[in-house]
Amino acid sequence: MTARIDHLVTSGTFSLDGGTWDVDNNVWIVGDGSEAVVIDAAHDADAILRALDGRALRAILCTHAHNDHIDAAPALAARTGARILLHPADLPLWKQTHPDTAPDGELSDGQVLTIAGTDLMVLHTPGHAPGAVCLYAPDLNTVFTGDTLFQGGPGATGRSFSDFPTIIDSLRDRLLALPPETVVHTGHGDSTTIGQEAPHLAEWIARGH
Repeated sequence: MTARIDHLVTSGTFSLDGGTWDVDNNVWIVGDGSEAVVIDAAHDADAILRALDGRALRAILCTHAHNDHIDAAPALAARTGARILLHPADLPLWKQTHPDTAPDGELSDGQVLTIAGTDLMVLHTPGHAPGAVCLYAPDLNTVFTGDTLFQGGPGATGRSFSDFPTIIDSLRDRLLALPPETVVHTGHGDSTTIGQEAPHLAEWIARGH
């Protein structure tokens, strides 16, 4: 049985560089009827547990460590026994939110995680954050981009730990290399496809170099 994708939206705040903003976050669950992984445990561990509906949670995968994407991760891990996995380049951001808790393991470029018979390949896509990753599921024709790519363009790079030329390189070298029909599930807002975003990204790439 092929894994399915479940989606919920949770609400809370994003804080960085002395500012705080209200945000709605996408939480993505990939799995089957018995097991799953969560991509970005945002804001509300109770809501995520309800969406899991009794399935065994194998891992909590963090696309990056801005607080709004990881704030519920330790509570969810404590209640499920799941391991929290994060790219090590984002540990400084993680420690701003969870100074007394560390992730349980690392995500690395090219790593393949398998859940419910479906592979998720880790693509290191720095720029929005140093350890930002996307998770590509070829069998599902889907990439989970966190805040690296949205409908209409790249993630923000105007705050600490971010860099515009770096995110442009990630978009050009990693995401535009995916098939155009690949569905893009983002960290905030609506989903899109690589093909739909390619013209916008070409403009951003021209602007970035």
